[in-house]
Amino acid sequence: MVELTLALLKVFDLPKDKIIWDVSHQAYAYKILTGRLKEFHTLRQYGGISGFSRPEESIYDTTIAGHASTSISSAVGITLANDILGSDGKAVAVIGDGALTGGVALEALNNIGEYKKNIIIVLNDNEMSISENVGGFSAYLSKSLTGAVATKIRYDLKSAAGGKPFGGALLKIAKKMEKMMITAVSPGSFFENLGIRYIGPIDGHNIKEVEKALTNAKLQKRPVLVHVATKKGKGYEHAENKPDIFHGVPSFNKETGISVNKSTILSWTDVFSNKICEIAEKHNNVAAITAAMKDGTGLKNFAEKFPDRFFDVGIAEQYALAFASGLATANMKPYCAIYSTFLQRAYDQIIHDIAIAGLPVTICIDRGGFVGADGSTHHGIYDISYLLPVPNITIMLPKDKYELESMLDLSYELNCPVTIRYARGNVYDNPSLEKNKIEIGKVEVVKNGGSIVIISIGHIFEEVGNAYNMLLNDNIEVTLINLRFLKPLDSKYLCDLLKDKSLIVTVEEGALLGGAGQMITALVNDKGLNIKCKNIGIEDKFFEHGSVAELRKDAGIDSVSIYNKIKTYIEDLKVS
Repeated sequence: MVELTLALLKVFDLPKDKIIWDVSHQAYAYKILTGRLKEFHTLRQYGGISGFSRPEESIYDTTIAGHASTSISSAVGITLANDILGSDGKAVAVIGDGALTGGVALEALNNIGEYKKNIIIVLNDNEMSISENVGGFSAYLSKSLTGAVATKIRYDLKSAAGGKPFGGALLKIAKKMEKMMITAVSPGSFFENLGIRYIGPIDGHNIKEVEKALTNAKLQKRPVLVHVATKKGKGYEHAENKPDIFHGVPSFNKETGISVNKSTILSWTDVFSNKICEIAEKHNNVAAITAAMKDGTGLKNFAEKFPDRFFDVGIAEQYALAFASGLATANMKPYCAIYSTFLQRAYDQIIHDIAIAGLPVTICIDRGGFVGADGSTHHGIYDISYLLPVPNITIMLPKDKYELESMLDLSYELNCPVTIRYARGNVYDNPSLEKNKIEIGKVEVVKNGGSIVIISIGHIFEEVGNAYNMLLNDNIEVTLINLRFLKPLDSKYLCDLLKDKSLIVTVEEGALLGGAGQMITALVNDKGLNIKCKNIGIEDKFFEHGSVAELRKDAGIDSVSIYNKIKTYIEDLKVS
């Protein structure tokens, strides 16, 4: 991206012209060159600059860009607004070939030719997104990655015509032949047929060539796409050799490329990865689906062991779930592993294609809760709220390693839609806790104590458990309940446990509005139980980037904050 960024900054007049970065992991060199060099060491850290494009951070950032495939749509809107309001500024969408496979990008391409305006798209083609690109469109683009074939045709034709009798006439014929032959080996015809002028492929590491192509793009009177071929990780050997690993990395040794202080503790994703392979060994109708996140969701081992039952559909979460519904209709047991934040894109498919039909698709929701350095565009804090109203779905929330494994086993036995939500980072695994059998809809009473009840929802149990121990040290008797299921929920069993209590405190790492806590409060009120309820969760605002520990503290859902809040609730109860 370094060369492309330099060319963009030289050709376009910022901030009058707008650069719209798709995803905006691409924009690090851009951040350095647009006034953020001194702050760059704070990138993706609590209180520091964002890892993504953020308009409030700089006048040179046009849009908030954390999810893929949206840049072209934004560029169309900005270009048409400029036209209506009489501004002569340009809008340039910079999108990778991985993001171009996303449905939102293809919808924009389908629409863009209608407007006959100079909307500029720069396609950064490096054959990679996070994992390697898949699908027919990716293969179509990669036909012309280096431009070597096109260049050779052009050179040979000009050499043949030059210096010969009737050379000028021959050259005209040669140019027509060149255009026809290059079309056969280039994706240009695809874009041209959509009404988009195609320029490329250009060597993306040749700044002068890129500048020339971008200058040409500015002169067009219609939409134009500049196809730039690059190598991911260019200039750093380890990144060039392992572009998937170096897409997003923690601290690493510059000489060896090896991560510093790499954790040997199992993550939630590791546990899912191992268990889904175990289940697939036993059952040949188990399939696994990812939307361009094979490594991130832990499905790499599954893909290697069961290649005929593994499907990477590209950046297409909607398609992933609709596709899964088809598999389930034909008696397969599909497991879709999707980050919580990306599952938001497939909400209609959850309802329309899966839940209404009651199909046995299991959605494994990775990165539930705060995710850390990616910030507000990636925190998985809305899934509980948007899944709760949907009928027919079984919603499971494991508190630890044992429960995640058990719930995955249980999901295979159920003939209905299932979601299993778990966190990013190290899995909680406390050997001292009893491994109580999981029963559909039943809560788990972890500790039976006094009239104060804490109901823990999912993986936040680790923080809740610490707060519980702090209360015990203060000689405060507490009943600790692990919810396990949101739907179905054995409300009679739960209400029988709660009926003699004086205070219920729910804790979740999810949005308070429409969350599990509000559901429990409504249930208690509905049953006429005269018990004070308090809900601890994530307030109605966006949280930026930082470590998970920092963000939990900021949101008041770390163990110390939970402890302090419960102490306050107890004091208020005594006063009343």
